[in-house]
Formats: sequence, structure tokens, C-alpha cells
Amino acid sequence: MDADFKDTEAFYDRLEGRSRDRDWPALQECLPRFLTLFDAHMAEKADAGGELNRLRGDILHHVRAQAANSPGLFTLTVPTGGGKTLASLGFALDHASHHGHRRIIYAIPFTSIIDQTAAIFRKLLGDDVVLEHHSAIDEEKWQQGRKEDRQQADKLKLAMEDWAAPVVVTTNVQFFESLFAARTSRVRKLHNIAGSVIILDEAQTIPRHLLRPAMRMLDELARAYGCTIILCTATQPALGKDRVQGGLSLEGRELAPDPHELARKLRRATVRMVGTMANGDLITQLEGEEQALVIVNSRKHALDLFREAEQARLDGLVHLTTRQCAAHRRQILDEVRSRLEGKQTCRVVATSLIEAGVDVDFPKVWRAEAGLDQIIQAAGRCNREGRRATEESIVTVFSSPDYPPPREIRSLMGDMERMRTTHAQDLQSLAAIEAYFAEVYWRMGGDLDREGILDLFTHSRKGTDYAFRTVAEKFRMIESGMVPVIVPWGDGAGDDEAREAIRLLGVPEKSSAALARALQTFVVQVPPEARARLVANGKAEFAAPAQRGDQFCVLKDEGLYLPDVGLLWEDADYLAAEQLMI
Repeated sequence: MDADFKDTEAFYDRLEGRSRDRDWPALQECLPRFLTLFDAHMAEKADAGGELNRLRGDILHHVRAQAANSPGLFTLTVPTGGGKTLASLGFALDHASHHGHRRIIYAIPFTSIIDQTAAIFRKLLGDDVVLEHHSAIDEEKWQQGRKEDRQQADKLKLAMEDWAAPVVVTTNVQFFESLFAARTSRVRKLHNIAGSVIILDEAQTIPRHLLRPAMRMLDELARAYGCTIILCTATQPALGKDRVQGGLSLEGRELAPDPHELARKLRRATVRMVGTMANGDLITQLEGEEQALVIVNSRKHALDLFREAEQARLDGLVHLTTRQCAAHRRQILDEVRSRLEGKQTCRVVATSLIEAGVDVDFPKVWRAEAGLDQIIQAAGRCNREGRRATEESIVTVFSSPDYPPPREIRSLMGDMERMRTTHAQDLQSLAAIEAYFAEVYWRMGGDLDREGILDLFTHSRKGTDYAFRTVAEKFRMIESGMVPVIVPWGDGAGDDEAREAIRLLGVPEKSSAALARALQTFVVQVPPEARARLVANGKAEFAAPAQRGDQFCVLKDEGLYLPDVGLLWEDADYLAAEQLMI
């Protein structure tokens, strides 16, 4: 399929006198330079000294020492702060050098952390060898820059079609949905995924209702496509054959040195379960802390708590949820990091989007009850760099009866409660985490393939029956039940990227797919009925419906998108911004 697309492209390019730059260096040609750059970077880190850096160096050395092991499936279980991102990259470079792999693919669960990982890789290896491919890729900004930047943007866009770059940083959604897709454009990546080292960061975030088909796909890539796959996380899900039906062959394939001991050595926080806390109780706690993070289970709870904290006149308040578009959230996280490093007042109220992999370091954290994996991920945002005493770095886990958790989290809370009985002495231990995931998977049973995807691939003496199109429809990693609204957000520094992309929706010659990619970073997901009310009341409209149909719903009343909280769509749908001011 990829050859067919490129052949057609080349034919029309000759007719029209065009040329395209599709040439990327081969990973094997780049490896000597990559390894030199990587070693120099790690030597610089080692020179910084400190106990934590020494431990990270020991972990890296142990992981890289196993690079000659036979290709296939591996786990890398390193607690937050142990340097697992760089350790996994170091292993991938060495392993590819030993076994001739053709590229390195790093898959990340959330767009909220993909930027920081891609930036690390580009800084280490160079801008011209790393393809960052996810739904929020910022193509338009490249296109408005220097000629060299525009040429690089064109090359990156071409590489997104087939992942030809030597190093690819992408999302789990792009990775898995491409493998389960039934579209010719998606299958173009397959021959370049073959023979790759694939690092799945935060492996515990693979949606549980798709876990069995996802495991079968990983096994297929390792067994038949020459791939090496590293399941990389602080809270390793129990995916071995001895832990879950249809599990993977992971016995003896752990890369980290003594994960149980690492969990003890790298513990940075103390978890305390305190029972019920109302918003007023949380605000009282925040008043006594200059820097603090509160993580709750819903956008409604986060907004209510933030507003009540504002009324209590708390300084340094920050609200961070998916009410804000991705571009706005990135700016907020940059500001939060700046405040934390500058020892300024910073009190953040957030949903779980801040938990997995986001590089922030708070002295104290409050977390609404959830599953054990989420609580441990929240603890990874507390004393991340180990600058404070563990016993003083408290993660307070509380319940909020006024804000019932979603059904899935409520079920995980029950599994967590059982761990409190059997592992009461040390909930942060690796034994507790393994027992927790085993409990979750046992409880879910057949729901680990809730859509029945594996049953849609059958073969018998009569032949094969592979329902590719049905599987593609059923394999959806994001099950939000929500619909997008595009917000014309800018960063206040003359950046009109969103408005320019919205304007181009009215230009018929512009590709809807390209515009969708450019606008993805300015999308807020809302309930379908809320968007319907916004449109019915003239607060939003579908742009260029004659050409685009109902693909692009754009917020017209910009007053409903507030700088501090993002989009208010509830009863405020009908109100102008000045009516919301008190």
C-alpha cells in the first residue's frame, strides 16, 4: 500500500514538476552518532553528583547491560523519578545496535506529556531525526516560519503517513488504532513498524476493555514482525501469562535491577488515608501550604473547588482540567513549573490528567479516592526530585461524598480497598501493585475484551473470517462519549494560530484532514447535549457546513472561554461573559 501511494505521488509530481523530500537517514547509520550524544549527555548528568543521580546512573547501567538479550518482550519497572525515559532510550539504542532494528518508536498515553518527551529526544539526538506524530501536532506554526522550517514541516507531514523517520514519538492512540485500522492510509505505517524497538510508556494506561486484543497485537509484533517491545512504567500492570488470561511471555524479561528494592529506595512520599474531606476542609488545608496540588475525579468537582478557593482569596490558584484546550494546558503547565522552581505560591486544582508522566514536583498532594495505580501516580508528583524528607511529603487520600466518582473509578476503589486489607503495611510496594492489578483483571474477566474483538478473527477448515472493518470500528482507545468544540484561543502574545486555522475552514481548497490536525490542539470535548445547546443558542456554529458538514463546531461567544478555567458550557451556555461576573 505504501509503495502504491508513493508511486502515484511520484507520477503526478513528474507531471507537475514537483519534488518532495521523503529521505530520512536509516537508524543503523545514525546509531554511532546517537550513542556518542547519549553517552555525553549521561556523563554530564553523572557529573552533577547527588544520591538520586547516582541511583539513576546505576539503573541506566543495569538496563543497558542487557541490550544484547534476544529481541522480544521486556518490562522496565522503575518508580517515578528513577529516570526510566532515558533508561529505556539508552536500552533501545544499544539493543538496535546489537540486533539491527530499523527504528525506535516511543508511544505515550497522553498528549499532555508527549511534548516534553519529544523535546528530550530532539535535544539529545537532533531536530532532524525525530518525528513527533500525534493529534495535536503543530503544523501551521512550522508553515509560518523560515523557508527551512517550512521545508522541514513538509517533510514531517510526509513522514506522518508512513513513519519513515528513524525515531518516532507518538501516542498510544495513533499506535494501536493504526494497527487495528481498516484504512489504507493507516496501513502504510505497518512495514515501518516491523523491525522496530517499541517503548510503551505508562503501560498501565492501556484501556482495560481492550487489554486482551492489545496484548495479542503486541505478541504478534514481537513474534512475527521482528519487534522488541518494552512495557515501561512505575506501576507495572500484571500482564504476564501467570497473571492474566491471554497474558504475555514476560518471565525473566525485566530490565530494571530488583524492582521491589527500587520501589523502596525511590519512595519519595508518604500516603495517608484520611476519610471524608469537603471542599471547605481542602481549602483550609491549602491555606497552610504555599505550594500544593489537589487532584479530583471530575471536571465539576475541580471547578467547584477552584471557585470556592477563589472566594476564600487563596493566592497562586491554578485550575487545570480538560475544560481547557491542549495548547492552553501546555502554557499552564509551563507556568506551574516556573512557579514551583521559583518558589512562588502555587496551589493547583486538577483532574487526573496531571498524574501520569507530567514533570511537576509539589511538597504535598491531596488525591480523591481512586485506584491504587492512580494514587501511586499522584504520589509521583510529590517530592519528585527527593529534595524533602519522605515523611514530610504527604499524599493525602480523601473521599468526597458530594462528588460521586465515575463508575469505572468506583470499581477500582473497591479493588483498592481490598489492597488496604491485604497490604496495609505498604500500599506503595510493588507486591501491592501486582496484587492490585491481578485483582482488577480477575474482577473484569471477559470485559478485558469487552467488544469481542478477538472473536472477530476466526479461521477453520472452511477458511478465514477476519472482520477488519468491524474491528476498526470497535477498537477505540478513547471512549469519551463527548464531542469537540473548537475554541479560538491565543496565548496573549500575538499568536493567532487558532483563528487563522478557523478562517481557512472557509477555503474549499484546504484539506479537512490537515485543518483538523492544525485545530486539534484547540479542541475542548463537551457532552453532546451541551454542544447542541451552544449551537441552538448561537454560542457556537458549524464552520463552512457546505464544504465541511458538521466536522468543525467553532465557539462564537469567546466570553464563554475564560482564561482561568476554560470553557463553561453548563448553564452558562446562554449567558454572555459579563453576566457571569460577580
